Amino acid sequence: MIIWADGGNGGGHLPGERVAVLEERGGQRLWTRGFSLFFAARSTSLLGDHMLPVVISAAMIHGGYGLSGVGYALAAHLAPFAILMIFGGVLSDRFGARRMMIISDVVRLVFQSLLALLFALGAPELWQVLVLLALVGAGGATFQPGVASITPQIARDVQRANATLRVSESIMSVVAPSLAGLLLAVSEPWTVFAIDAATFAASGACLFLLRLPGGGARVRGSTFRLDLVVGWREFRSRTWLWAVIVIWFVWQVTSSGPTLTLGHSTIITLYGASALGLIMSALGVGNLLGGLAAMRIKPGRPLRAGAVALTCGTLMPLGVALGWPPVALAVCYAIGGMGMTFWVVMFHTSVQTHVPQEFLGRVHAYDAAGSLVMKPVGQALAGPLALVLGTVPLLFAASAMVLVVAALLLAVPAVRDLARADG
Repeated sequence: MIIWADGGNGGGHLPGERVAVLEERGGQRLWTRGFSLFFAARSTSLLGDHMLPVVISAAMIHGGYGLSGVGYALAAHLAPFAILMIFGGVLSDRFGARRMMIISDVVRLVFQSLLALLFALGAPELWQVLVLLALVGAGGATFQPGVASITPQIARDVQRANATLRVSESIMSVVAPSLAGLLLAVSEPWTVFAIDAATFAASGACLFLLRLPGGGARVRGSTFRLDLVVGWREFRSRTWLWAVIVIWFVWQVTSSGPTLTLGHSTIITLYGASALGLIMSALGVGNLLGGLAAMRIKPGRPLRAGAVALTCGTLMPLGVALGWPPVALAVCYAIGGMGMTFWVVMFHTSVQTHVPQEFLGRVHAYDAAGSLVMKPVGQALAGPLALVLGTVPLLFAASAMVLVVAALLLAVPAVRDLARADG
């Protein structure tokens, strides 16, 4: 076990602890015991996470709920996660990221198991599915802030660690959708939900074994409300950060939401759930390539480089709107995934290296919640708008808005000119 005697501020170590910390974080070594356990936890959890959108889309369509049902289900899962994440960030900073992530895994294990049981017993009511998905999403609100807080504690090269975690996510996004499509072809949706629940158990076990150099001790005299206020002050004091989030509002409503809801539903309707699984696997291949590139490329202006790479995402809704066959769509999704992953690594590394550790959970919670809060709005509106305006026009608009968002990011000096920090 590696312990900071004073709770993680770098002073007052016992001699043996100081040596252990230096060995754990010294040089450029990445695959320490701590990072390996964290990597395993993230990978198993992500395996289930990437199955979920495929099985939700298929279950809603096969259950007769249509495009609107898909949007409502995806929104029900995401909305509580986005809204409650800010409180999860406060809890992460107050009581320790690792502890709150374990609690999150336990909560999601319980409700995901109930969802699997509900589908195994028969055709559930729509409201039952929405409630359980919302509870699963709420349970995840204390998990994501910890990802940002723990990474800089277990890795000296933060960008390389983020890129490695994104590579893991990419591999899981290749394996998981294909596995979900295969399981849906030979079994029922409850099987995929049950496997997803098991991944939370595996993730929690790895996190239970993880030991961090920082103790995550609560600051004396602090209150929950004060922690929220301080986190908000830290967030809004960085123009580059809140500017990205404001621009991301636009992307979630006008591009991401329609692409996920209409794009996935259209692919399933035209080509089947197996085709969606294969196309999402191609997206994972692109994510993998983007993560590998982010391991090696360290631009002096990371957000500028990331915004340029983001433009690749325009191909995903464009290919669906043009009615291209699955092979062509797979290429579009692979290219789009490569650009999106490079942007994500640049942004997450910027946050983790420019924000002090004691505020990181809360600041990341504000940026993550802001990034996601409008996504369920875009998903929920996509189905009804498609009935009025048409699916193809909305997908064309979603494609064009990727370019608009990239241009907006590059137009803000604080975003465009942010320098890379150490890490």
